[in-house]
Amino acid sequence: MFYNSRKENSLEAATTMAGLTYHSIARKVRNTHGNAVLSILVNLLQLAIMVFAFFLMFSILGLRSSAVRGDFLLYLMSGIFLYMTHTKTLGAVAGSEGPTSPMMLHAPMNTIIAILSSALSALYLQVLALTLILFIYYMGFNRFVIEDAAGAFGMLLLAWFGGMAIGTVLLALKPWFPGPVQIITLVYQRANMIASGKMFLANTLPGFMLAMFDWNPLFHAIDQARGFVFINYTPRYSSIKYALIVYGVILMLGLIGEFYTRRHSSISWGARR
Repeated sequence: MFYNSRKENSLEAATTMAGLTYHSIARKVRNTHGNAVLSILVNLLQLAIMVFAFFLMFSILGLRSSAVRGDFLLYLMSGIFLYMTHTKTLGAVAGSEGPTSPMMLHAPMNTIIAILSSALSALYLQVLALTLILFIYYMGFNRFVIEDAAGAFGMLLLAWFGGMAIGTVLLALKPWFPGPVQIITLVYQRANMIASGKMFLANTLPGFMLAMFDWNPLFHAIDQARGFVFINYTPRYSSIKYALIVYGVILMLGLIGEFYTRRHSSISWGARR
């Protein structure tokens, strides 16, 4: 009764939303650890450990000859970076504040800001971590060359966009089916260890194996990224357009579902859990 409402123009509303998003991103970055620097180091170590593990696996199994001609570690990182960005973003968005969260009690806050801040904080952490890894590798081990850095980063953004899209769908379903959504999120993240095709090149796969992977938009993004990274690899069986359309449709469905959930959700749903 003491709240004095005032209509905001478009510029004021955009400024308010940008400010809320910025502070939400800072809060999300510090969620992993109270110290923001240590939070970044955790992501850096996760990426480095995964790259090292796959390097050992390829070396022990003698699979290095199946990789593209060029820097082998760069080949591994081009797949792992996109996979980690996709799965980290998906997990961050699916785990963001829903319509019944206490954060939504603050009047300017809404679920769209929560989704956006979760996705951007995940992107920030992953981009910073991979930049540090590439810098250390370039300065300390091998002076590599990326053929089209802008195109490769565009594929990273496509993988991030896909994680945000699928995460939005899972966030919309979470108030209705909290248990199954957690299982689906975990299974999808683990399945993409193989289904993303980060260990293969689409051009070298036989037809029956290609059909096992080309349904996955992330497979297309990773294969196209390797076409931008290496001068001697031209993707023939993957498409940027396919991945963009599929992720765009999924995001629209997720936003529709989130709007419906926001209109019908109740805090009493979780009372018995």
